[in-house]
Amino acid sequence: MRRRPTLSLNEWAVLGLLVERPRHGYDVAAALKPGTPLGTVWTVNRQLVYRALDRLVALGLAEPRRREPGDGGPPRTVHGPTPRGEEELRAWLATPVEHLREVRSALLLKLALADRLGVERAPLVAAQQEALAERIGALARPPDDPTDVVALWRHHSALAVRDFLASVAQPAAASPRG
Repeated sequence: MRRRPTLSLNEWAVLGLLVERPRHGYDVAAALKPGTPLGTVWTVNRQLVYRALDRLVALGLAEPRRREPGDGGPPRTVHGPTPRGEEELRAWLATPVEHLREVRSALLLKLALADRLGVERAPLVAAQQEALAERIGALARPPDDPTDVVALWRHHSALAVRDFLASVAQPAAASPRG
């Protein structure tokens, strides 16, 4: 059984953009900067984009496709996913996160990439609800000590995740209108 590579969220974000379409690092960084649709979910600076590209290539998940002239600079290398890279990304997009704390980062990134790639999000959301159901259930009851700020935070975070997952599970949420 082949082990899935352990990638950082930066690397998954870069791979997701390469699966969307082959592009050069500068273009990837522009898509992941603050204020962009994906950058509001996960921001990656240019230096880390190039580091992610190098690692994805080293792991056989991405490959150089061609070189293009740069805007007043050196030529740029356009990268695309390998078939294995695309397969790994699709498997990652279908896998629920393990912890409530990962919803704000990893799950939101998965949902944003799934939407960009036209991947149906309902199976992931259903799997995520199931994966976190026991933990959310355990935290749904208010803490015994109302002065325990950590317990209160965990309680309210669990309820927020439960409500968020219920909202994105609705068919109307699956196809945003603009």
